[in-house]
Amino acid sequence: MLYLLDADTLIRGDREFYPLRRFPVFWRWLLHQGETGQPKIPIEQYEEITVGNGELVDWLREPEVKNALVLNEEADPDVIAVVLAMGYGNNLNEDEVELLGRDPFLISYALSDPPNRTIVTFEVSAPNQRRGKRKIPDGCAPFGIQCCNLTGLIHALDFTTDWHP
Repeated sequence: MLYLLDADTLIRGDREFYPLRRFPVFWRWLLHQGETGQPKIPIEQYEEITVGNGELVDWLREPEVKNALVLNEEADPDVIAVVLAMGYGNNLNEDEVELLGRDPFLISYALSDPPNRTIVTFEVSAPNQRRGKRKIPDGCAPFGIQCCNLTGLIHALDFTTDWHP
């Protein structure tokens, strides 16, 4: 299973759950898992994070980390168009597309192999939201793409605080 990381997974993971300075073992584990090819972050989500600054940004910019975690694929504009139309709504206006940010890119990568790709995000389903306000799990639903949060990733890949490579 390939786990595709939404930007908020790393940002909130660092800020709220596993601060880089306090839980370096978690980040070493994530790097190791990235080297094995299980969790990856699409370049669009990576860029969302690395335009900022801070410890997480510095860590992600390290060549070893970037090489291990960034997905080595390019988004297909035709697939993104399908994601927008079926996952969010036909004929979205500029404001709606801006609200979505880079979420359609993330979903497009998962759409290339839905049974074997899961999106990791803290966003939760909000079925009453429409078009540009839809959340990632709702944008994934029409395609059968699975989502989990950071805890789901940790369980699936069996992280423990006494982990060693």
